[in-house]
Amino acid sequence: MKLKFICAFLLLLLVSNGAFAQEEGTTGSMHLMVPTTARTIGLGSVATTAVKGMNPVEAMASNPSGLSDNTGTAALFSRMNYVADIGISTFGVAQNLGTRNLALTFTAWNFGDISRQTEAKPEVEDGVTYSAATSVIGVSYSRQLTDRIATGLTVKASNERIDDLSQSRVTVDGGMTYTVGESGLRFGVALLNFGPKAAFSGDGLIRFNRIQNQPPNAAQTPFRIAAEDFESPAALNFGATYTRSLAGSASATLLGNFRSTSLGPDVFTGGVELGFRNLFFVRGGYQGVTGGNDNSMYTGLSAGAGLNIDVSGFQMSVDYAYRATNYFTAPQTITVGLKF
Repeated sequence: MKLKFICAFLLLLLVSNGAFAQEEGTTGSMHLMVPTTARTIGLGSVATTAVKGMNPVEAMASNPSGLSDNTGTAALFSRMNYVADIGISTFGVAQNLGTRNLALTFTAWNFGDISRQTEAKPEVEDGVTYSAATSVIGVSYSRQLTDRIATGLTVKASNERIDDLSQSRVTVDGGMTYTVGESGLRFGVALLNFGPKAAFSGDGLIRFNRIQNQPPNAAQTPFRIAAEDFESPAALNFGATYTRSLAGSASATLLGNFRSTSLGPDVFTGGVELGFRNLFFVRGGYQGVTGGNDNSMYTGLSAGAGLNIDVSGFQMSVDYAYRATNYFTAPQTITVGLKF
């Protein structure tokens, strides 16, 4: 059984080579690449091997096998004030079932009211607005194969809507982690957002025109524009984490990750977390790209802090993260986690 799980995951990685071989095309659904929880963002925006003590609902966003660290019931709520007054809310709950874990997550993007501008009326009119929305629902499963090896799988259904256009797609995350005994060293690999092409549809693609040689007084005929398909933002991550205890009940964790993306430059990240009595944590991270052509809005730097509170019967964590940008107000995130 263990061999079947490992072989199935390796096969998934081999199949993914087709996605990463693309040289031309368009990538959509980029919201699937945005981290939405504070501890992950503070450590460089990806945690393929998770971090000791991380809420399992947060860990599985970077690698579904991170859900295997759950030993009871875990829950999480996160709120990010993203750029351009966009709000992102994430909620998740996980349940341990012996050597297996199940989890459900939901993420919603709130864009607020947007002033309507059309081809016929390009000027902004007071009180004339439209809305947009993005949501993702994920169902995750993980299994502890041995005391050192864990695997996991997440199936995500996402929907994007803007006015009278929308698109839906299903993508899959898969991952494995390997813990090197009691050394504090951990390795992980994860394939994220693997799925078929998708395209927008809806009444917003309808245009009215006259057919050639049609009488001038004839009614215009509706035509539907064919929207182009786009790829899912597939990414293959390789990561390592090393945690070591220090004097005075302190601890230090170093984290590194390399990401190969389907239609973009490769990304490397690094992070460090210092903990004090498993109560207070400070974090810093950096994200960069190979070749130096990073055209994103981020500077690459991130930072954060966290607090663990032990209450009778459960543990609560409160984490904060700041991610520096070049052009917009920096996104700030607060995440509250519970473990029972």
